[in-house]
Amino acid sequence: MADPFPNDPEGATVALVLAGGRGSRLDPLTAARSKPAIPLAGTYRLIDVVLSNLVHSGLRDVWIAEQYRPFTLNQHLAGGRPWDLDGTRHGLRILPPAQGRAEEGFASGNGHALAQQVPLLTLFGADTVVVLSADHLYQMDLRPVLAGHRESGAELTMVTTVTDEDPSRFGVVQVDDDGAVTGYDYKPEDPEGDLVATEIFVFSVAALQEVIDRLVAEQEDVPDPSEDVDEDGDPVASSLGDYGETIIPAFVARGRVREHRLEGYWRDIGTLDAFHRAHREILDGTGLRLDAPGWPVLTNPVAAPPARIERTARIAGSLVSPGAHVAGEVEDSVIGPGVVVSEGARVRNSILFGEATVPAGAVLDTVIADVGATIPEGETIGSAERAEDIVVLVPDLTDPDADDETTGVGQAAD
Repeated sequence: MADPFPNDPEGATVALVLAGGRGSRLDPLTAARSKPAIPLAGTYRLIDVVLSNLVHSGLRDVWIAEQYRPFTLNQHLAGGRPWDLDGTRHGLRILPPAQGRAEEGFASGNGHALAQQVPLLTLFGADTVVVLSADHLYQMDLRPVLAGHRESGAELTMVTTVTDEDPSRFGVVQVDDDGAVTGYDYKPEDPEGDLVATEIFVFSVAALQEVIDRLVAEQEDVPDPSEDVDEDGDPVASSLGDYGETIIPAFVARGRVREHRLEGYWRDIGTLDAFHRAHREILDGTGLRLDAPGWPVLTNPVAAPPARIERTARIAGSLVSPGAHVAGEVEDSVIGPGVVVSEGARVRNSILFGEATVPAGAVLDTVIADVGATIPEGETIGSAERAEDIVVLVPDLTDPDADDETTGVGQAAD
């Protein structure tokens, strides 16, 4: 069979975005859409951040590994066209689960998902792969990271940052004075320091294959061989679980891992509280800058007329998206496309995704409202007494188990 990937030096580096997880900590916002497809700051999606960083960094081969509810995400991606990634030989490529050998099909953890792509990376001719997640906010030029990786001869370069959150939520990193990684603890109960991995990893593809092969080979004595071996009785990569528990520590043990420090803003938004906090930071100017000169966040825009602001409206410290109609009061909030804030309604410290009406007399305080959520007239919902008291409103569908991924809405469990 002819080589489907003829030798091409432009394909030496591939960016692999792991976008297949369930995102259960953001439920119910992920009840009917994948986490990367969640709306961000009114007119964006979470995946726009990582794609914008990759495109601005000059990376042209961007692969997205999907699994959970990909339809809405694929609608938004539109084959990569909004990011000028719709090339014939290079550009955006979707990697859905594929049934074939025992190690293929649905991934059981992101370590397994990464292992599934290594043979394709090798066939493509990639010598370096940048592995990223789609639920972090940051703006970073990856070209110095890649240059440092090659110059140092490292097998793995991890981007690190000093966090102002609980380090035990992340992979905690120890480094020496020369930037070599000397230790890595994944979500430790008693973390040594506040330097953490940002889940931006630059791997040598050859070393990644070696590490995965060795880790899989060590799983020969699995408790239930019927689940962890292929048809020939060989162990498969489903045993890898989360790469933070298996693959990354194995690389650190080999002694050729370096860090690249990210000094700017970085926020993990894998929880509702972190998601809400990140929006407050966008609004007050301390968070992700959507219109950074030379580094804007790019998206697949939805055609909509300009926002309509009535004379009765009072708006302060907020983002109002195209297609919105505001006649009431909005403070420190994000108003998505198609949202109507009626005269006599008040919205404070809230995020309204889109296509919802806040009727007269209603008060929303510290609320996240999904697309199409029903908001009762004359009721006060939410409270500003504690920042963690976030109320999430989702559409009230007739069938509590139903969802509509084509619109990105769903019924939350009680």
